[in-house]
Amino acid sequence: MKSAIDAILKGTGVTLNGPNPFDIQVVNDQLYARILTQGTLGFGEAYMDGWWECDAIDEMIAKLLRADVARHLRPSIGLVASTLKARLWNTQNKQGALKVGRTHYDIGNNLYRAMLDTRLTYTCGYWKTAQTLDEAQEDKLDLVCKKIGLQPGQHVLDIGCGWGSFAKFAAEKYGARVTGITISQEQLALGKELCAGLPVELRFQDYRDVTGQFDHIVSLGMFEHVGYKNYATYFAHVKRLLKPGGLFLLHTIGGIRSVRHTDPWIEKYIFPNSMLPSVQQIAAAAERQKFVMEDWHNFSADYDKTLMAWHANVEEQWETLKDQYDERFRRMWNYYILSCAGSFRARQNQLWQIVFSPNGVPEGYNSVR
Repeated sequence: MKSAIDAILKGTGVTLNGPNPFDIQVVNDQLYARILTQGTLGFGEAYMDGWWECDAIDEMIAKLLRADVARHLRPSIGLVASTLKARLWNTQNKQGALKVGRTHYDIGNNLYRAMLDTRLTYTCGYWKTAQTLDEAQEDKLDLVCKKIGLQPGQHVLDIGCGWGSFAKFAAEKYGARVTGITISQEQLALGKELCAGLPVELRFQDYRDVTGQFDHIVSLGMFEHVGYKNYATYFAHVKRLLKPGGLFLLHTIGGIRSVRHTDPWIEKYIFPNSMLPSVQQIAAAAERQKFVMEDWHNFSADYDKTLMAWHANVEEQWETLKDQYDERFRRMWNYYILSCAGSFRARQNQLWQIVFSPNGVPEGYNSVR
């Protein structure tokens, strides 16, 4: 079993029990069989169970992804099950969409307050000139406002508003009115507190149930939960809700190829019923609504920096969290954050901000960077 794993790792730069911080230190020899039979799900669960250690999980994952080690592994039962479920059912229907709210976003505001910036922005920061996480998130929110040409008094719909970071920023800095929707009760409760006294309305609502007309629409880090079977529906609702002269900004993580499911470990422990869209999938859904794609901005490397800042914050604040979350949760969360950082570092995951207009900007769109 060990020889099979050694062969898979050959050429990646990662070794078993090696001297480098990105090498895998084996604690339980049953790890080899677990990887070969359960793939990425078994590898992630084995870390949660303490079967292996690594001082630099982020760099280890980056090296494995650059070498495409997955091609050497047989499809696991978990991967086959995820694929079949995605094909047979619309797991992101109105009822299924609520699962990620309960599983991930409702696990405790204390964790997110410790991990995120002061505005509680759970999406990629913009590090072009920023030196700190707070600066990167402020710059990202400002970038969004500039990209949609936000003006005082305009009404913006924020699909997947989180704790209201964009809503609060747009209201305070740009004098906008914002309606935000979320499927997390914990986010909603705290978000209402944070946005109190501002022209901001936050709701517990599915995007398919929103009515009205908005000057602009933004969606920051929510599209990953929509699912390929709902992309056409999503864009149709955006088109219906957006005023003719408005702009729609979609901020999403994306993949370099079209898929219909996510990694089995991510599906089970972090983001159930999620998947990353591809360029092709987004373009096809937008094309059906005859949207004009005005701008496509990729700043994926900034997510690596953002995730590493989040990881540092959690580690620094763990003493205040350990009574609420056990050690297995800590290992799970570390693996989630660091493996995601590695995937962006290897450029396997992308971060896109895409600006669409329903009819084309008459004088042309001026890209903002």
